[in-house]
Amino acid sequence: MGGLTPGADQGTDSDLESPNLDPSVVKSFGEEWSRFSNKQLSEYELQEMFYDYTSIFPWGDLPDGAEGFDAGCGSGRWARFFATRVGLLHCIDASEAALDVAQDTLADQTNVRFRHEDLSSMGLQDNSCDFGYCLGVLHHIPDTEHALATCVAKLKPGAPFLAYLYYDLEGQGWLKRRLFDIATMVRTVVARLPPRGKAVIADLLAGVVYWPLARTALKLERAGRDPSSVPLFQYRHRSFYVMRNDSLDRFGTRLEKRFSRGEVHDLLEGAGLERVTIADGPPWWVAVGWRRQVDA
Repeated sequence: MGGLTPGADQGTDSDLESPNLDPSVVKSFGEEWSRFSNKQLSEYELQEMFYDYTSIFPWGDLPDGAEGFDAGCGSGRWARFFATRVGLLHCIDASEAALDVAQDTLADQTNVRFRHEDLSSMGLQDNSCDFGYCLGVLHHIPDTEHALATCVAKLKPGAPFLAYLYYDLEGQGWLKRRLFDIATMVRTVVARLPPRGKAVIADLLAGVVYWPLARTALKLERAGRDPSSVPLFQYRHRSFYVMRNDSLDRFGTRLEKRFSRGEVHDLLEGAGLERVTIADGPPWWVAVGWRRQVDA
C-alpha cells in the first residue's frame, strides 16, 4: 500500500478529534472492513450491488475528467467502480483501518486520493467538486445534518450528490415493525461486545435469520409469488458472505438512525440540494439531489 495522500491526517482513528464523531462507531467500522474486504465476492455480485445503490445516479451530468469524493469510503468497494468512470476520486474516511483496506482494494487505480478525515471537517475546498456520494454512513454520525451540509458545501453549484440512508420501515406491516424492534434491542447488546464476540453473534444471526428468510423469499419468487412479504427479502439473491457482512453492519454498531422517505427528502433539501429524487426499491433510501445555485 502506498500510504495516505500527503497532507492528509495520517494518525490513528482516535486521533481525529471532532464533536461529530463517535469513536466507538469509527473503531467498529474499521474492524468490520478489516474483516470484510469484499475480495471474496464475485465481480458479478459486486456490480449488481453497485447498481442497486447507483441506479439513479446521473452519470450523464458529469463533465469529462470529473473530480469528486466518496464520503465514508469504508473498504473502497463502491469507489472501485466510481474510479473507472471519473477523473479524480477522493476517498475519505474517519477510520485509518478502513482506509488501509480501501488502499488495498484500489491499489490498481492511479486516480484515487485517500484522506483520513471526519466528514464534518473535510479538507477539500468548498465549491470544488463535480459530484459526491455518501453510501451508508450519514445514519451513523451524531449530527447527520451537519455532516451532510459539509459534503454539499464541497460541490460546485449544480453538481449531483448521492446518498443512502437507513429507512424506518415506514408503511411496513405490524410483524415487520415488531421484528425490527426486537432486532434493535439485540443490537444494543451485541454492539457493546468485544470485536470477536460481535463477529460470532453476527455470523450466527446471518445463519439463523438472514439465510433462511432470504431463501424463503427466493423460493416464493421462483414459484411466481411476491417475495416482498418476507422480512429481508432483498437478500434473496445475495451470497452468505454479504449476509454476514450486513449482519455485522446492522448489529455491531452502537449508533444508528432511521429515516422516513419524507425525512430523507427534507434532510437533503435542508442541506442545500434541489430536485431531490428517491429510488422506490431496495435498498431504502437511495436518494440523489443537485446542489442549488449559490445565489439561490
